[in-house]
Amino acid sequence: MRVLYFHQHFSTPSGAGGTRSYEFARALIAGGHQVTIVCGVHSLSGVTLPFDARRNWWRGDVNGIDVIALPLLYSNRDSLWRRTWLFLRFAWRSTLLALKADYDLLLASSTPLTAGIPGIAMKLIGRGKIFVFEVRDLWPELPRALGMKNPLLLGGMSVLEWLSYHTSDGCIGLSPGIVEGIRRRAKRHHPVAHIPNGADLDVFRPGRRDLLDLEGVGPNDFVAAFTGAHGIANGLDAVLDAAVVLRTRGRSDIKLAFFGDGSMKDQLVERRRREGLDNCLFFPPVRKTLLAEITGRLDCGLMVLANVPAFYYGTSPNKFFDYLAAGLPVVNNYPGWLADLITRNGCGVAVAPNDPVAFAAALMTLADAPEQRRAMGVRARQLAEREFAREKLAAKFVEFLTRTYSTS
Repeated sequence: MRVLYFHQHFSTPSGAGGTRSYEFARALIAGGHQVTIVCGVHSLSGVTLPFDARRNWWRGDVNGIDVIALPLLYSNRDSLWRRTWLFLRFAWRSTLLALKADYDLLLASSTPLTAGIPGIAMKLIGRGKIFVFEVRDLWPELPRALGMKNPLLLGGMSVLEWLSYHTSDGCIGLSPGIVEGIRRRAKRHHPVAHIPNGADLDVFRPGRRDLLDLEGVGPNDFVAAFTGAHGIANGLDAVLDAAVVLRTRGRSDIKLAFFGDGSMKDQLVERRRREGLDNCLFFPPVRKTLLAEITGRLDCGLMVLANVPAFYYGTSPNKFFDYLAAGLPVVNNYPGWLADLITRNGCGVAVAPNDPVAFAAALMTLADAPEQRRAMGVRARQLAEREFAREKLAAKFVEFLTRTYSTS
């Protein structure tokens, strides 16, 4: 089976982004399939390829994957309109490829939602290829919940969502809420698989705390970290609110580390400076392999999002599964399926949203109970191995694609 795989934000383990599409493409190749990934360019992808001036793209082999990188530079610091323009340009060039290239199955992975346009166009002109749509976020529910009011954008998203579901031969959802949302809007009996983000058990592992070397961290400090995008949706002011409480309680031994970048990072750093929150430490994004080393040496992982009900069952953040694989207890500040997993498996603490006192209390409890913390970390790793091992999820992914191809 020849797979044409569209994912604008493709990244490898040498980069600093999520590697789901890389790992799943490698699983397809291991199963005897051919994969071409079409992506955009971003500084954290870890992809270095020769430039083809005639085609106006970068193209080459990445560990057996044929990768085409279009010259559309993306940053999560870009304005809404610039990102929208980049998404549409990527969709246009991808559609031209989808209408001309030789392949058996087209796989489009959002975000953005415009990733589905090549598959929609291919189906509408009747090329007779198979189209599978992977849904990483529910649109337009999340943008609307985050305050987007532009009727043209929201209406366009609704149309694209409907067309993606109704022209595709199958869909993959990354969380229970996403799967439920697809089933509500798609055709009856439409094939839908729940395949969440996974834990890279050979990359993220429990490590030695005494080897942690971060500026501003002492050998006896308790370090809780957030590793991911610093955007509006992440609601990271909640962590700084907890930092204020920790300072008033005299807990200078608890450090809160942030790894990543995003549109809100400058404001968060400025708030730290303005309020003198020396217990908050900000670091740039780091490649996945180095992040894995750092994560394994931490004391706690922070799973933080803005208090938006659409997030409760509608997201599947990479960082959560990284924390589990690294054997870290997780402090989570919003309800939903991840909070349920944490509580049911005893691998961290779920606190109510918008409650900095409870957030700080959870961190103090973990800092003061090393044996309980270690036991939670062991259960976190066991949960990752039992339910979220990347190899198991990749096998499910490959099986769903091959079954959809053979039965459609």
